Formats: sequence, structure tokens, C-alpha cells
Amino acid sequence: MKNAATHAKLLLVAIIWGVGWVAGRVIALAVPPITAAWIRYIIAVACFLIFLKATNRWELPSREQWKILSLIGLFSTCIYQALFMYGMKYTAAGDASLMITFNPIFTALIAIPFLGEKMNSRLGSGLVIALIGVFILFFYSPNIDIPFADRLTGNFLIAAAALAWAFSTILIKKSMTTSKNPLSPLHLTVWSSVMGLLILTPWAGYEMLTLGLTNPELDVWVAIVFLAFFSTVLSYVWFADGIKILGAGKTALYVYLVPPFGIISAWIMIDEKIGWSFLLSFVLIVIGVALAQSEKRDEQDASGH
Repeated sequence: MKNAATHAKLLLVAIIWGVGWVAGRVIALAVPPITAAWIRYIIAVACFLIFLKATNRWELPSREQWKILSLIGLFSTCIYQALFMYGMKYTAAGDASLMITFNPIFTALIAIPFLGEKMNSRLGSGLVIALIGVFILFFYSPNIDIPFADRLTGNFLIAAAALAWAFSTILIKKSMTTSKNPLSPLHLTVWSSVMGLLILTPWAGYEMLTLGLTNPELDVWVAIVFLAFFSTVLSYVWFADGIKILGAGKTALYVYLVPPFGIISAWIMIDEKIGWSFLLSFVLIVIGVALAQSEKRDEQDASGH
């Protein structure tokens, strides 16, 4: 099969990102949120920079590029990671893995004012269908051992994280379409991570001063390293390769496998519950997202891209 290795890597990426929700839940219950995010990105950024050097892909951004990289890092590394870790403190890993699937609709909505794209009936219908799936997840989650108010708080924080990631996606698109010499997706990821880490550092320092230094158990350190190396560095490199070889459309389909792997991993590894509401929510959210994005795909097909 042509490109079998690429497809295998993308399947592994979906599995890793699914298990990442479990790792996030384990970490959030043991380490202060901002400290956890900071430690994760200290490891991830170090690995990213070593990777660029080792593969002869080292390329420094221009002064103008650093400006937009700072904004991307603010949303993708600083704000997203803070909301992710706070959210995982309150909600179940399975619930959170479904909530983040809402991200493409947030991206499509933000693209209307920022990229000049238009609201249309498919986007509106997809939004309504996906929101019904979110409503079912909020009120009929099988993880009733977590208090409803906590799950509600956590799910809203994960939704806010998805919104922050959507803003970073729009900024990346703008950078790649308006810049004369745009950075590659890999370099955008690496250098925005560097900037995000720098922005996150004072916040993490304040948290450590007020809450003290933590000494996590071994399983928590394993979860942090897993998120830093496998879920951030290795997965983003493989995902970027997938986009380069297969195209963005085919590669993006593997993202829909993340919630099932997240739910199954949470059930196996931390004894979370599985119920009919997960399946129904997943189906409705995926249908909503697919419908919202379908017109854009039609336009791409018509133009031969």
C-alpha cells in the first residue's frame, strides 16, 4: 500500500493524542496547572530544538515573523495549556477528548471576521448539530462519580481551550498566506512553542512561589514526559509529515479517531465510565463538524486542490 508508513504513523498519532487526555487528567490531579504546563514545554521545546539541529532544519524566523509567533505562542502554548490543565483538573478525560473535537467549528466561526470567510447554511447547521452533541455530553456523561458542577466547569474550560487553539490556527493560516517567506508548519510549531514557553514562565514562577514546589510521583512524571515528547514533539513532527505527504484533508481525518482512543484509554487506564451518551455525542459532533467544513471541501474539489 502506497504511503502505508505515513498512515501507520498518523494512526499512532491518534492513539497518542487519545492517551494524552488520560495523561493530562493524571497530571492535573497531582501538579498545579501552570507548573505542569511549564514543565511539559521545557521538555518539549528542548526536544524540538535538538530535533531541528539534528535534522539540519534549523531556521531562525525574521523579526516580523517573531511578532506573529508571539501571538501564536500566546494562544497555542500559554492560554491553551493553562485552560487544558485547569480543565483536566475538573472533568473526565473521556469527556474532555470529545469537547476538543468542537475546535474546527470554532476555527470556522473565527475565520469569518478575521479571514473574511462567510457564514453559510452548512456552517450554521453543523454548529447546531454539534451543539446538541455537546449538550448531551454535558448533561448525560456516564462519569457521574465526578460532581456535575465540576464536570460542567471542566468542560467549559476545555471548550475555552479549543477556542484558544482555534485562534492560534487562524493566526497560523494568516501567517502562511500573507508572509512573503512563510515558515513551514513544523517551524511555526517549534518557534511559537518557544515564545509560548517564555510567556508562560513568569506565571509558572508565580505559581511555584505561592503554592510551593511539587514532587510528583513516578507515574505523574511518566505522564508529563509522555505529553511532552510523544504527544507534543513526536506527534507534531509526524502530523506535519502527514500533511506534506498526504495533504491536509486526508491527514485531518485521523483527528476524528482521537476521542474514541481517549475514551477507551480512560476506561482501561483510570477506570472512567463508557456510556451511550459518548457514542451519541461523538456522532453528532463529528457530523456537525463534517457538515460545517463540507462546503469548503466542495470548493477545493471544484478548484482541483
